[in-house]
Amino acid sequence: MSAPAAPSSTPAPVTAPAAPPVETMTVMVNGKTVQVPKTMPDWQGKPAPTTMLQAAKIAGVDIPHYCYHDKLPIAGNCRMCLVEFGTPMMGPDRKPVLNEDGTPKISRSVLPYEPGTPRGAIACATPISPGMEIYANSKATHQMRESVLESLLINHPLDCTICDQAGECKLQEYSVQHGQAGSQFVETKVHKPKAVDLGPRIVLDDERCILCTRCIRFTRDIAGDDALGIVNRGSYNTISAFNPGHFDNNYTLNTVDLCPVGALTSKDFRFKMRVWFLKETKSLCTSCGTGCNITMGSREGVIHRYEPRENDAVNGPWMCDSGRLNYRWVGHADRLKQVLRTSADGTLQPISWNAAIESAALILTQAPQGSVAFVVSGRQTNEELFLLKKLATHTGAMTDAVARDGEPDRLLVSEDRNPNSNGVRLTGMAFTEFGFNLTKIADGIAQGRIKTLVVFGEDVTRVGIGPELLAKLDALIVSDILPNATTAAATLLLPGAAHAEKRGTFVNVKGRLQKFHKAVEAPGEARPEWEFLLELVHSLTGHNGYRTIEGLFNQMAAEVPAFAGLEWAKVGDTGVTVQI
Repeated sequence: MSAPAAPSSTPAPVTAPAAPPVETMTVMVNGKTVQVPKTMPDWQGKPAPTTMLQAAKIAGVDIPHYCYHDKLPIAGNCRMCLVEFGTPMMGPDRKPVLNEDGTPKISRSVLPYEPGTPRGAIACATPISPGMEIYANSKATHQMRESVLESLLINHPLDCTICDQAGECKLQEYSVQHGQAGSQFVETKVHKPKAVDLGPRIVLDDERCILCTRCIRFTRDIAGDDALGIVNRGSYNTISAFNPGHFDNNYTLNTVDLCPVGALTSKDFRFKMRVWFLKETKSLCTSCGTGCNITMGSREGVIHRYEPRENDAVNGPWMCDSGRLNYRWVGHADRLKQVLRTSADGTLQPISWNAAIESAALILTQAPQGSVAFVVSGRQTNEELFLLKKLATHTGAMTDAVARDGEPDRLLVSEDRNPNSNGVRLTGMAFTEFGFNLTKIADGIAQGRIKTLVVFGEDVTRVGIGPELLAKLDALIVSDILPNATTAAATLLLPGAAHAEKRGTFVNVKGRLQKFHKAVEAPGEARPEWEFLLELVHSLTGHNGYRTIEGLFNQMAAEVPAFAGLEWAKVGDTGVTVQI
C-alpha cells in the first residue's frame, strides 16, 4: 500500500470574486434598440438612474444642451435638451397594451391637443424606463429646440465678431445646427451690464449670459466657494458675485471653460488671439505634483493659454488658476540661450554644443571616483533623470534633489510643488526624503573631497551650497532655463528647454506616469536636456542609446524596475499607473 501523497506546498490560487452583472434596460433611440445600464455615475460618482441624455449618448446620438455638465449637479434650466419621447401604454390591469403585431403600444409625449406646441421632457434630468422610445430627431423635437433657441437669443447681443468665445461658442454652433433663420421677436432687446469686473481674473458680460448656472454650481459645489448667484427678476436676471470684484478663489477660471457662451472671459486671454489660429498640444501642468492634464494653445512659437484636458484619473476636467497662468516664464526675455564656458580670463564665452559635450566629458572622465556630485530637479523628465543616473553611476557620484513644498488644498493643488518627485526617486537619483545628501555634498565641497558639481534645474545657492562653496570647485557644470546665482558661477553652462519645448514623461504624486508633447521651439541654442545628455553619456561611456524619445523611454522601461513592461506607444494620452 502506497503512502499518501504529501500535501502540496504551493497554495491554491485565489480567485477574485466576479463582479456583479450590470442591470440593464432596453430602450429605443431614433428607432435603434439599445441596452443601457439602469444606473450610471452622477456628478459625484454615485449611482443614479440613467437619464435619456445618457442613453442617447450610449446610442451614439448627441442631444444639444447648455446647463448640463456630467461633473456638475443637474439644474435642468436651459431646456435645450427637450425631446419627444414615448413609453408603453398601460391598460387598466397595469399590463402593457399591445398592437396587433404583439409589440407594445407606445404613448408619445407630444399630444395633438394644441397643434404646433409639442410637449417634451428635458433629457438631462428625465430617467429612462423599460421600453421607452426617445425621438431625438423628430419634427416635434426640432420644433422645441428652435423655440428654446429663439427664447435664448431674444436678448442676446449680436457681437460674435468681437466675442472671445467665437469659435468655441455653443450658442453659435446650436444656432446653426438647430436654430431657425427668422425670429418672431420685434421688441427692443433688454440691455444688461457689460464688462463687469467680477474678480481679479474674470470679466463678465451679462448681456451674453443665458443663465445656465454652470458657473454658480461649479463655484458652490466643486470649489466650495458660494460666491455667485442670480439677481433681479425676469428678463433682467443677471449673474453677480456676492462681493462684487472679489470673486477670487483659486479655481475661478474654470468658470470660463464651463461658460457655453462668451459671458465669462479670462482677463489673461481676453482679446489676445482668435481660438481658430491656436495650435493645440497635449501636455501637463508642472506647477505641482498633481500633474493636471492640459492643452497648450500656441501660435508662431508663443504660448497664449493653458486649458484643462479631462482625465478622471488625475484632475477631471478642472485645474487651478495658479497652474493655468504659470506659462509666461516659458517665453521670458532673459531665457538662457547660449552655450557658455569659462575662459582663461575667468569670463564665460560662447562655444558650440560639440565643444561643450567634449568639455563636460573630459571633466567627468578626469574626475577621480567619488569627487563628483549631482544635484537634480524634480522638474526634469524621467528620461533625463535616467540618463543623469547613468552619468552619476559611471563617476561614482553622490546624488540628491531639491524639495519644493507648499500649502495644499482640498481639490487639486498638491503639497509637492515638483511635477516629477516620484520620477527622481524611481530612477534612483535621490532618497525618499529629498535633501538627505545636500548637507554631505556641501561638507564635501568645503573639505575638498568633492571637486566637480553637476547641477540640473536648481539654484543650489538657496539650499546651503552658497557662492563661497561653489568658488572652491574645480568644475561646475550647470543646465537650466532661467538665470540664477548658480548659473552665474558655472564653468560650463548648458541651456535647457522648458517642458513646452520638448517631449517626455513625469510620474505624479499618485504614481500616474504621463507623457507630454512639444508645443513650441526652444529659444536660441537651448536644447531638450535628454538630447545632449544622450550625447554626453555616449562620450563618457561609449553607450550609444536611442536617438528618439520613444526609443529612450523604451530603453528606460527595460532598465528601471518601476517602469518594467511599459512602452511609449502603450502610454496613452491619460497615462498609466506605476508602483511607487
